[in-house]
Amino acid sequence: MPPYLPSPKVLVAISGACEILGGLGVVVPATRRFSGWGLVALLLAIFPANVYMAVDSERFRSLAPAWALYARLPLQFVLIWWIYRSCIAVEE
Repeated sequence: MPPYLPSPKVLVAISGACEILGGLGVVVPATRRFSGWGLVALLLAIFPANVYMAVDSERFRSLAPAWALYARLPLQFVLIWWIYRSCIAVEE
């Protein structure tokens, strides 16, 4: 979590809860589109934290190698596309 954000443990817990709720929400047809948009928003919201981890990869080497921290940046856009195609565009 970037140091400019307050309460990193709380923010990680909130983002994790949102991931779980979003994942459950896409299973239910009535909430799939709404949950898809929520997951897209979540991926965009956490992107700056992932950039921070990649740029300062030496600090996070115990969590993942630098290449993995950089590799997940474009992966987030693949996930956004996948969520859009499977949850949002399907119902438009």
